[in-house]
Amino acid sequence: MEDVLSDDAAETGSFEPVSAARRRKGARTGAARERAVMAGLAVALVALAAVSLTVGTYDVSLPEMGRVLWDWLTGSSTAHDKATVVLLTIRAPRILLAALVGAALAASGAAYQGMFRNPMVSPDILGVSNGAAVGAALALLLGLPSLVVHGLSFVCGLGAVLLVMAVARAVGKGGNTLTVMILAGVVMSSTFSALLSLVKYVADPDDALPQITYWLMGSFARSGNDVNVLVLAAILVVGGGALLLMRWRINALSFGEEEARTLGVDVKRTRTVVILAATLLTSATVCLCGTIGWVGLIIPHIVRLVVGPNYRALLPVSLLGGACFMLLVDDVARIIVPGELPVGVLTALIGAPLFIYMLVKGRKEWL
Repeated sequence: MEDVLSDDAAETGSFEPVSAARRRKGARTGAARERAVMAGLAVALVALAAVSLTVGTYDVSLPEMGRVLWDWLTGSSTAHDKATVVLLTIRAPRILLAALVGAALAASGAAYQGMFRNPMVSPDILGVSNGAAVGAALALLLGLPSLVVHGLSFVCGLGAVLLVMAVARAVGKGGNTLTVMILAGVVMSSTFSALLSLVKYVADPDDALPQITYWLMGSFARSGNDVNVLVLAAILVVGGGALLLMRWRINALSFGEEEARTLGVDVKRTRTVVILAATLLTSATVCLCGTIGWVGLIIPHIVRLVVGPNYRALLPVSLLGGACFMLLVDDVARIIVPGELPVGVLTALIGAPLFIYMLVKGRKEWL
């Protein structure tokens, strides 16, 4: 092979072949682009949060918002001031919750897509959404307090995935565990979907049924409070932190089990941790805000087109991108119709056409 040196190598005194020098230069350029994208999304997130504080039925100008925030920071805010109540008591917790939900769903979707080696995988592939929906619907049917609704939904969501993992472990010995897990997830989702239909069938059409239907559409209207924000923030730190610490292992899994083992990755343990962390994030969002679909599917895919498939950048950028996307969708939901449109409806209206576009436009490796 002809040993030609690059200009960069000659200038630095390095005697690496052209291909190696170009790879190093490409890596530096890619890292710079990733940092630029992260910084841009962080700025966009702050800007969207500020704009979101002014969006709603009660008009708040940017100067008035600045005054309220300054009074709050200096400790001179008036608790009975209408603008203060609207911004700090109603909108701020909702905005924080929306950003956390978007980040959690996007991160869990990205993790599942890497583990299953398919960018068309969504966070509810193992039945967590339907399981959580059954738990919440059952609690609403029985007229239980909201705390019990959230708790039962969370437990049922985790339980659905644990059942899928148990089935995959029992059936998939010596075979393709991922395939068995996907099939078990489809079966579990169908089972919980049937149970959900049964609960809705026996629900009182004048009382429990409207509550169940509204909850299933996904909304932040009744869940945007300080307690829910703190709970989801803690869960995001635990689940999202675990995924961020395992980024290189997810990279290895995305190449296949044999390649991951060659790199020294404990495939079974890594897969279990990734599934539990991603399920924890998804189940928490569903139990607090209802079913909000498509975020975990479309955001990681769009991010992958921007920064590439390396989870070193893909996962943190998905967190930021999901938060920005959910803030934007929530703003639209609050202004598009009088009152409010459930965010789950909007994410479906955006995600479904995009999914069809990807199928029509798509590459063979997507399917």
